[in-house]
Amino acid sequence: MSPAASPRVRAVADFAELLATPFAGDVNALCWERTLPGDFAEVIEQLGPGQGIEALADERLTALTLNPAGQRAAAAMLADQALLRAHDLAPSLNCIHDCVRGPNAGLVPTDVTSFHVDSAPVEVDTWLCTYHGACSEGLANEEAQRKVDDPAIRTALLQEYGGPDDAGFAEFLHDHCYDLHYAPKPGARPYPFGRFSLWRIATQWPGSPVLPCIHRAPENHPGAPRLLLIS
Repeated sequence: MSPAASPRVRAVADFAELLATPFAGDVNALCWERTLPGDFAEVIEQLGPGQGIEALADERLTALTLNPAGQRAAAAMLADQALLRAHDLAPSLNCIHDCVRGPNAGLVPTDVTSFHVDSAPVEVDTWLCTYHGACSEGLANEEAQRKVDDPAIRTALLQEYGGPDDAGFAEFLHDHCYDLHYAPKPGARPYPFGRFSLWRIATQWPGSPVLPCIHRAPENHPGAPRLLLIS
């Protein structure tokens, strides 16, 4: 399924449009589809083995011994970071060696592989780009239900809370991030963020004119690392 097939996504032609286009109406995700030159797999190979999520400083990339195609890949990622920093953003390039849900995730898993929205106390957007490996997925808001609104889950969480369904319970849900996670409705069709596409997605913040973008990271096991830019 193409991202453009979702009514929540608007495709843009370049970075300037991605930066300047306001979220409005049903649209809560902007996507600049593009291709990038280079051998990103070689960058992964030269980084070597690791565990969990490894933040890659610019100096780490420039110090790698790469063939010309690998150098082009590294240069493309460095250029994206420089572009975002020039517009007062704080991008982080990560090599995600493994991201797998643990066996004790609980009734409402709150890891990034669960469909969720990002939340902030002030206006801010999330920026994402996958350069290598499996990509993130989005889910239209009308195709999702908050897990805490499922009667069975809510009843179980009330038992965990140990009190009535009141303001304190709402605070409990918020403190544990339970209220940020969603389940696809029957027949829902998540859309892929794709490789190399640069995304700007809406978050949940007071006064936001649009609903936040529901999305999730893919699970990836050791031996299948990802390169992800996030800001």
